[in-house]
Amino acid sequence: MNDEELFAKYRETGDIAVRNQIVEKYLYVASVLAKKFVGRGVEYDDLYQVASLALIKGVSRFDERKGLQFSTFITPTITGEIKNYFRDRSRLVHLPRKVSELRVQVKRAQEDLFAKTGKKPTAKEIAEQLGVSEEEVLRCVEAGGVVSLDNSAEGTDGMSFHEVLPAADDVFEDVENRDAVNAALATLSEAERALVRYRFKEELSQVETAARMNVSQMNVSRMERKILQKLKETLMKSMVE
Repeated sequence: MNDEELFAKYRETGDIAVRNQIVEKYLYVASVLAKKFVGRGVEYDDLYQVASLALIKGVSRFDERKGLQFSTFITPTITGEIKNYFRDRSRLVHLPRKVSELRVQVKRAQEDLFAKTGKKPTAKEIAEQLGVSEEEVLRCVEAGGVVSLDNSAEGTDGMSFHEVLPAADDVFEDVENRDAVNAALATLSEAERALVRYRFKEELSQVETAARMNVSQMNVSRMERKILQKLKETLMKSMVE
C-alpha cells in the first residue's frame, strides 16, 4: 500500500497495526529532528522518545484527504512537541512541587492511554486513571501555559496550525507547499499576523497574547478561529487553481 492507502485504511478501521506500520516508515523523521536538538541539556534518547510519541499522535491526527503530504505535516508537529518539552522542563522549575509532580503524572497517563486506545484521552479519562479530580487535571495543565501547535481551532473541521504554517527549518517540506502557505499568510492583516506569531511561533497562551495585543482573551479566541478558517480557505483554493 502507498501512504494514501495506509492512512485511509487507518482512518476507516483504527487498526493499531496499520498505525504502527506508518509510524515505522517515518521514524527516521523523528530521529533526524531529535538530533537537531541534542546539546541543549537533554539526551538524544529522551528527545527521540518525545519525537516518536509526537509521530504517533501525528499519524492519528493526519487526514490524507486534505491534500497535504504527511512529511509536510509531521515535521512541524514533532518540532513543536520537542519545543514544548523544553518549555515544560523550564516551567516546571517555577511551579509548586505538587503541581509539577501532577503534571508529570498527567503527561505519562496521557501517553499511556493514547498508546492503548490510539485516541487522545479526555481530562476525565486521565483523572480516572490517576485517581484525582478532573478539575485538578485541568488546573495543572493550565498552570504550565504550554500551547501546542497541534491543537485544532473550533469550527475549522479539526485543521491545526501545523497543517497550514510552514516550518522555517523544515528539511522535509516541499517548496510548492511552503510558497502556498506564505502566500496565504500574506493575505492576513498586520494584527492577524501578529496573533499567529504570538500564539503559534512564540507559543504564548491566549491570556499572554491578549496582553501583548491589548485586547481581551475572548477577542484572541475569536480571531484564532477566523484566521485559521481564512488560511484554510485560501490554501484549499490554491490547490484547485
